[in-house]
Amino acid sequence: MSWKSILLLLFLFLIAFVGYTFYSTGFFRSVENRFEGELLKKVNLPGAEDMTISEDRDFVLISSDDRGHWKKDRAQTGGLYKLNLNDDSYQLIHLSKDFKQPFFPHGIDMIKLDSAHYRILAVNHTDENKTHSLEIFDLYGDSLVYRNTLKDELIRSPNDVVAIDKERFYFTNDHGYTSGLGKFGEEYLGMAVCDVIYFDGKNYSVVDGGIAYANGINYDAKRNLLFVASPRGFLVKVYDVLADGKLNWIEDIDCGTGVDNIEFDQDGKLWIGCHPNLLAFQAYSKDNKPYSPSEIITIDYRGKGDYTVESIYENDGSMMAAATVAVTDSDRIFVGNVMDEHFIVLKN
Repeated sequence: MSWKSILLLLFLFLIAFVGYTFYSTGFFRSVENRFEGELLKKVNLPGAEDMTISEDRDFVLISSDDRGHWKKDRAQTGGLYKLNLNDDSYQLIHLSKDFKQPFFPHGIDMIKLDSAHYRILAVNHTDENKTHSLEIFDLYGDSLVYRNTLKDELIRSPNDVVAIDKERFYFTNDHGYTSGLGKFGEEYLGMAVCDVIYFDGKNYSVVDGGIAYANGINYDAKRNLLFVASPRGFLVKVYDVLADGKLNWIEDIDCGTGVDNIEFDQDGKLWIGCHPNLLAFQAYSKDNKPYSPSEIITIDYRGKGDYTVESIYENDGSMMAAATVAVTDSDRIFVGNVMDEHFIVLKN
């Protein structure tokens, strides 16, 4: 083969690579400012990346980390906040203000243990050396009690976590590689090398792999179903949870957008914050763009092959950039984000 033929093949490969990357990340998608409801409130809290609603649906737990200032002041840690839903002033209670360890929370979950308290799990990107842990707390009213810190070699790039009971949980690793060509391949080629990890109270084990950027995760206890978001694949993956904690894959739901954290409403419908243009989000996260588009979708999952995906909110990011999560308490929607200075409350 001549050098001209080799150069031509390399050129064609480059064109194919660029075209695939643009297409598979939503670059060509047009984003409209579309929502049938109204904006009720912008609540000042930086990087409210994850939220989850209590079982009694009377408060929202919020994970906050000022990611926009990491490079300037890494000593400034994040926190867990509580928002009482019966208080229209939207005043936040800083639950973790007395937690003295380095705390950069990401994905969170909570489960009600009894009438008096909740168990809380929080992903913690512990320090700038990229070590990670899972922090365990108990919440009594407005008092947060630290229990313990979990570390393991399988907690290598945790994104989100979901509790099954007091001891057992699942979490996602959003990267198989943490640097170099492997990480580049995951983010731009969509290499599917991420996984879901199960903790049975004593041991960690990989229960599914081959996922492109495993992200949000949630468990429907009524139907014994686990849902995992793959934003790089624009998919929500659906599993049966087996008695031993292993997963039986049912199907992938094509969502057409970069799905992030997953929450449920009272009827079991999935609510998901999304990034419709992943390249715009990448540029925004590196401070190369002023904002990134946001979307909220719902999935009414009735069974295998029987579901409805609906986009209910779309914005170019000027109202709030890079939506990651949507929690609803009937007519209000609380929407978090990666590193904006505020989250928003919408009226549906």
